Amino acid sequence: HPWRAMIERSALAMKGLTYMPTGATVAALTTSLPETPGGERNWDYRYTWIRDTTFTLRALHLLQLDWEADEFMQFIADVEPTEDGSLQIMYGIDGRRDLTETTRDDLSGYAGARPVRIGNGAFDQRQNDVFGAILDSILLHTRKSERLPRRLWPIVETQATCAAKVWKYPDQGIWETRGKPQHYISSKLMCWVAMDRAASLAGIRGEKDREAAWRATADEIQADILKNGVTDKGVLTQHYGTHALDASALLAAIFEFLPPDDERLRATVLAIADELTEDGFVLRYRTEETDDGLSGKEGTFLICSFWLVSALAIIGEEQRARDLLERLIRISSPLGLYAEEFDTQTGHHLGNFPQAFSHLAMIEAAGRLILSERLGEL
Repeated sequence: HPWRAMIERSALAMKGLTYMPTGATVAALTTSLPETPGGERNWDYRYTWIRDTTFTLRALHLLQLDWEADEFMQFIADVEPTEDGSLQIMYGIDGRRDLTETTRDDLSGYAGARPVRIGNGAFDQRQNDVFGAILDSILLHTRKSERLPRRLWPIVETQATCAAKVWKYPDQGIWETRGKPQHYISSKLMCWVAMDRAASLAGIRGEKDREAAWRATADEIQADILKNGVTDKGVLTQHYGTHALDASALLAAIFEFLPPDDERLRATVLAIADELTEDGFVLRYRTEETDDGLSGKEGTFLICSFWLVSALAIIGEEQRARDLLERLIRISSPLGLYAEEFDTQTGHHLGNFPQAFSHLAMIEAAGRLILSERLGEL
């Protein structure tokens, strides 16, 4: 297949981003490469984000790297939870919890971008999407291995309990904004994922009462989102009380929050494709519409562009999805690698490099389209 080399390159990049003693995958190998040239959007990505679990597992299983998937699930099972049983949003690759952020003011940073950060201040943020990421990956792993390991069931119980408890509260959202907490759609969507997957896992274990209770909570969350987070045009918004778009709404397609033929899903995907893009590549959000606590603009987010490829394929816009994927492949570095962002004006990659999230989303997007092609040939 013409995309095979890029998929293999992304798989090798993921292998290189994995710390073998624990199975943890770092978000990137670097710190403080700027998202805005000369600006302050500079972060330390040399840690493992729990939210990446589900995307990592999806990619590993798609590539049939089952041993690596087992190692990664072992890391998730071994990390130390917080006092209420929930997991932090991120950990050190050795499992450590304290990632206090400091700055190295004696260093000028890449191309003068300051500050240079060591550690990541987001480690103790409230981000309610983490529960869904864990439980989606456990269900995926269970279906692949055809069994639910006993050691993972306590994690299912604690994460479902936490998601049921917090979904009504505001948080910092998937993008770890440093503005005031909001009722972010992506967080509530991932709490729905948590309860939906937990109910499925309870069903696999034959725990009918738990299954029914968790399914009822999932239905309640879904109804709340569709009541408060959809515009009169049927488009999912960034958070309650705004009409602003956010690329994370594409996860509604990827995590099957709505069926592919639902008009609200189609309207959301096409609105993002048409209104939240620069030269066809997707922005996370428009910085002028979003209180993220930072100054300056940022480039298009590569993971969001790959999510759009997947979402377009899901709603049946396969040619449009294929065209975008071909463009994304063409802008990779000479070694076939991706950073976090892409500046459509200069053609430069921005942010830390190479970026796990970008490569994981590339594997899933290409895999979906190839599978769709094969099914179409039957």
